[in-house]
Amino acid sequence: MPSVEHEEFAAMMAGGLGMEDLSVQEQRAAMEASAGLFPAAEGVTASEVDANGVPADWLSTDDSQVERVILYLHGGAYVIGSRNTHRGLAGRIALAARAQVLLPEYRLAPESPFPAAVDDAVACWRWLISQGHTPETMAIAGDSAGGGLALATLLALKADGDPLPACAIGLSPWTDLEGTGPTAVPGAVDDPMLTPEGLRTSGEQYAGADLRNPFASPLNGDLDNLPPLLLQVGTREVLLSDSTRFAEKARAAGVDVTLEVEEGLIHVWQMLPGVPEAQSAIERVGAFIEHHCR
Repeated sequence: MPSVEHEEFAAMMAGGLGMEDLSVQEQRAAMEASAGLFPAAEGVTASEVDANGVPADWLSTDDSQVERVILYLHGGAYVIGSRNTHRGLAGRIALAARAQVLLPEYRLAPESPFPAAVDDAVACWRWLISQGHTPETMAIAGDSAGGGLALATLLALKADGDPLPACAIGLSPWTDLEGTGPTAVPGAVDDPMLTPEGLRTSGEQYAGADLRNPFASPLNGDLDNLPPLLLQVGTREVLLSDSTRFAEKARAAGVDVTLEVEEGLIHVWQMLPGVPEAQSAIERVGAFIEHHCR
């Protein structure tokens, strides 16, 4: 049973966010205006770095292990979101994993469509390697579109022969931009955050004719030889079947997958401040990273 705190947030968002009626610029402004709802975590410091031409925040804590690094890719359907909107979530993961986090400002659609976001994520990963960080002590993670981008980045790195991280994490990842899953049908789930129609619009803005490309929709990729994966998703999500189908396909390919399906929880609940389920989920993310990135 979801907590009272979770249900208060869900009720506040009931009826949808109304983003589909706004222009992309208005959507971005609305999301930036909401950043104050997700404050930066205490004990996390941020400095700006240039990661192979991609502006990024470098987050660290007093307990961060120098060798343990997370490349964190923010959500926002590939058209909105920023370091500013996701600094709080990324910082809490840094605290839980005792890690340093690179949080990039990857390019957004429609100005910079696919594969710009993948190219930027790959550039950031290669920058981390060039700085002397070792793949065996690093993770790639993200939420929503950023979760899908994290998985797509694994596929792109594998295709190019780059070393892969020790593990990867997807929080409510968007793995199928075509929206072919059973929970992506209008009315299939009670999702106060996302609608199938809104996702399809954003998918078209990002990938257009490339919706089935594995680097846009990692569900369509060759998933063998990927590192251990942690996927977290709630049962109220349009993207529920994006996670369950990806987990099934990855396991069939021999990948070590931990799939956590949380009853009654909404899209990227991990961001919600003061919600017990959020802190519990982030603690499990931290433990997963600490286990694999030694």
